Amino acid sequence: MGFGGISIWQLLIILVIVLLLFGTKRLKNLGGDLGGAIKGFRKAIKDEDKKKEADEEKDPERLQHDEEEKPDQGSTAKEKDKQSQDK
Repeated sequence: MGFGGISIWQLLIILVIVLLLFGTKRLKNLGGDLGGAIKGFRKAIKDEDKKKEADEEKDPERLQHDEEEKPDQGSTAKEKDKQSQDK
């Protein structure tokens, strides 16, 4: 038994039908295009990771500074509770 109940003979028949419909040249081009797309995707991810690492090495204090600038959300909730109790 093969993949999901499909035997090896059924897979070979499907492969032959695909080859007859599309031809080897078109399938070769399709495989090359797919491989190129995957290679480009991997390169883009590596470049993005390198860019993030370079930014972190360049200015590590920036991350700490950004956290300090965020408003304290807990204090605004306390202020609203206090205002509602005063009414």
